[in-house]
Amino acid sequence: MFRLLVQRSVRSSRSILGNQVDQRQSHLTKTTRSRSLGLSSVLLEKNLSVTYELGSGERVTVKASEGENLLDVAINNDVDIDGFGACEGTLACSTCHLIFSPEDYKKIEDVVTDEELDMLDLAFGLTDTSRLGCQVCMTKALDGVVAKVPEGVNDQR
Repeated sequence: MFRLLVQRSVRSSRSILGNQVDQRQSHLTKTTRSRSLGLSSVLLEKNLSVTYELGSGERVTVKASEGENLLDVAINNDVDIDGFGACEGTLACSTCHLIFSPEDYKKIEDVVTDEELDMLDLAFGLTDTSRLGCQVCMTKALDGVVAKVPEGVNDQR
């Protein structure tokens, strides 16, 4: 009888732990879907475009894949933005700060998290339509988006 109770308890604990692991993996999948890995970005079709408006007024238009975040788009296309993405998209700085037009800002599907807002508070030239490039993923709705790069960087790491 005791052995049966222990076996049930162990099975129940495994089930609960398994559900917690499944929920955590699901959460991680949702939150990390934006980070493209080097090889996967090569395999994805780059059929969308993004224009980065640099502080000097220069505009650089590059190709992007759906699901790729704007930090990775800039890095993968060798867009020369001084200090951009210093924390490599770990949400530990505000160096990938981008400013959008109100129309483009409304098209962004990714919800602003408290962690992103905390980092944005440290960003140079913060506006109501500011986002961190590492947190904005490309979608078909964002095809042709213009992302303004502020003139300065405030790296508070």
